Amino acid sequence: MTFEETLAEAAGEVQEIVYRFLPEETGTQKELLSAMNYSMTAGGKRLRPMLMLETYRLFGGTSESIYPFMAAIEMIHTHSLIHDDLPAMDNDEYRRGRKTTHIVYGEAMAILAGDGLLNLAYETACRAFAVEQDALRVGKALQVLSAKTGISGMMGGQSVDVASCGCNLSEEQLDFIYRLKTGALIEASMKIGAILAGASDEEAAVVERVAADVGMAFQIQDDILDVTSSQQVLGKPINSDEKNHKTTFVTMKGLENAKKEVAAISERAIDTLDGLNRKNPFLRELIFSLITRKK
Repeated sequence: MTFEETLAEAAGEVQEIVYRFLPEETGTQKELLSAMNYSMTAGGKRLRPMLMLETYRLFGGTSESIYPFMAAIEMIHTHSLIHDDLPAMDNDEYRRGRKTTHIVYGEAMAILAGDGLLNLAYETACRAFAVEQDALRVGKALQVLSAKTGISGMMGGQSVDVASCGCNLSEEQLDFIYRLKTGALIEASMKIGAILAGASDEEAAVVERVAADVGMAFQIQDDILDVTSSQQVLGKPINSDEKNHKTTFVTMKGLENAKKEVAAISERAIDTLDGLNRKNPFLRELIFSLITRKK
């Protein structure tokens, strides 16, 4: 199979796993559950749970204990997108090619849907205790999940992004935002995969470095696509950063330098991954493909 065919197959596998953990839309709170599922089933690359699963496989993992964490990381990611799109944040009407949650369900229900997914994520991740015999691995993975998504991770980066909107940022400040807001979830995904598969602390630390570079390259590529792509291809409004007066790597360094930076960071990530002396050709190509993605 070609890489594209393998990627499509992998995305289907990941999506089927994630969907197993979505709530049933019943009961008095049915509208909330509907809003949560609307956002979770809107499509997307499923990149984070895919990176988690493939890192797990890189270290020889075979148990279904990874499944709850795959669903949890996608729930947390989707929660962040729901809140990103709110009028108080980016005020976007489209996400993944269709109307955003707050446009369909209203702002209040969208806030609750995001909160619901965040809470459900940790509840779901804890289900790994019933599958994984080594409870210590699950505990370590939960520590990573909570730290990388909280005030010292994704939310911390998001808060600085919001507070600095309209300001001229330094390169150091922009790097901080990118590494926390985008990179932390990717770091969590890959590190959790390594931990649950039994990787050593040293190996998990190397994986974390790889993931940090993947996250940075991914975010800079996102900046590039915001000015070079179209809404039809991207599935969300373009020039959103300009509309919201945000400093990006493109506005700071220029388009061509941004492209060179993505290539350099991605190459470094691949070199670090190769240094582990473990083989997962699909994971390697998946990381490399991020520099040429169109959406």
